[in-house]
Amino acid sequence: MDTGPARNALFGTELRRRRLGAGLSLTDLAALVHYSRSHLSKVETGVKAPSRDLARRCDAALGCDGALGALAPARSAGSLRPGGGPDHREADDSGEVWIVSMGPDGGTGFGTVSRRHLLAGAVTGLTAPDPRGRRPVERARSTQAAVSADRETIASFAAMFGQMRGLGQKMAPGALMPALAAHTHALRSTAAQARPAERDAALMLAGRYAEYTGWMAQEAGDDVHAMWWTDLAVELTAAGGDEEMAAYAMVRRGLIALYRHDATTTIELAEGAFSRARSPRVQGLAAQRAAQGHAIAGDHDACFRALDTAAELLSRVDGEAAADGGHGSRGGPVIGTSNVPDPVAMTTGWCWFDLGRPARAAANLSRELDRIPAGAERARARYSARLALSLAGAGEPEQACAVAAPVLDAWERLDSATVRSDLCGLSRALNRWHALAEVRDTRVRLLAVLRGTG
Repeated sequence: MDTGPARNALFGTELRRRRLGAGLSLTDLAALVHYSRSHLSKVETGVKAPSRDLARRCDAALGCDGALGALAPARSAGSLRPGGGPDHREADDSGEVWIVSMGPDGGTGFGTVSRRHLLAGAVTGLTAPDPRGRRPVERARSTQAAVSADRETIASFAAMFGQMRGLGQKMAPGALMPALAAHTHALRSTAAQARPAERDAALMLAGRYAEYTGWMAQEAGDDVHAMWWTDLAVELTAAGGDEEMAAYAMVRRGLIALYRHDATTTIELAEGAFSRARSPRVQGLAAQRAAQGHAIAGDHDACFRALDTAAELLSRVDGEAAADGGHGSRGGPVIGTSNVPDPVAMTTGWCWFDLGRPARAAANLSRELDRIPAGAERARARYSARLALSLAGAGEPEQACAVAAPVLDAWERLDSATVRSDLCGLSRALNRWHALAEVRDTRVRLLAVLRGTG
């Protein structure tokens, strides 16, 4: 797509035509969209490229039904964190690295290596010698032969999964992922030695662990491994006799596309998930994702039709079905968020922002944010960042700074790539009020966080 001067001029010409058709001056439009008159003038003359945010707001203010948004240059579909990896802080090549190997037959190994050798690619064998002269895989097989895969074992892993999700609300994802991977592996190995009923339950729970590990990988900014873990979740749950995770995996892929501002892919994946899913829970989550895709495409009517569908489907999910995880495993963990009391109401606020209505977004998000438990720090940070961005877009910079403060306080321990995405937008939005003391202080903290994470 041409994003050069010709496309900027095309957008500017259409914006001016629409503005004059609505009987608005540049000053009038500037007041509606909370951009300066001089900035709008430069956009109309093609001197400045329009941002996606400005295009959405002009669409909403002028009633263009996404026509201006379609002319704005698309954002690059690169990874959430520059460089694509989970962490791009400068690495210290000194110190010791722990390496754990896990095989599909239940075998495990452990070894250590210096970071310098690891970075040099010099490591070929990573299992430490067994003190009794036996290979780690043999030791693992002999001990696992004695494992009793009874219901109590599965229940213990289920209880630990709840604890892991709780820790995921308070810890950096990279610190939690090794434990999640180990639990997934243990359940997969346990299933291989279990009776049929317990085997299916172990595989289903292993799939839920794998799916959550994928979410933590995305939060760490690693989309590639996020989908590797999600694909593993599909394989595990299918082996356990249920293919509903395959539909939910498309919802998860849609989230990655959403954060890349790829409306077409988000909608296609969500609609594919909706068609494939059998449970109201997963269909409702798919409809929510479709609504978000339609919002970034600027299609108000399609967005709210999808939200209505999501509300109707999720209202069918009574307490028993919610505890079932939406895919038939009685007593299984809930699939999707368990910390947002009304996901559709929260998603509605999210969509209002992408539809260019930041004030409406802020009203929805503020109301729903108050309902998220105080201990759900990751969820609160994620939606607080979007609320701060909405407040800045609505011309309330002081309130935006106040809402952003606890997000920045929690940043070091949460290290969320999805939160970081909105903090980038917030930093740009607050620059319009750089003369305000509160804004200067907040932007100093924002820039420190953004520079420190890539």
